[in-house]
Amino acid sequence: MLAISLMRMGAKKSPFYRVVVKEKRSKRDGKYIENLGTYNPMTNPAEVMLKHDRIQYWIGVGAQPTETVASLIKHNPKPE
Repeated sequence: MLAISLMRMGAKKSPFYRVVVKEKRSKRDGKYIENLGTYNPMTNPAEVMLKHDRIQYWIGVGAQPTETVASLIKHNPKPE
């Protein structure tokens, strides 16, 4: 089963995340299939960059976003 989740990057006490598609059972920072964007909670306001078209593709194929990623998608709609 596929999941769209956050992968932690960055140094200690300065987190930076990639939004990735990966196998649900793999490790948090392990192997992933595709990078779908980034999330930087250290800036004010938090900086979120998402590839909405690829996210929709993966959700259509059956990948399920985690709660945090679903919240990021909901609060950062596709710019028109």
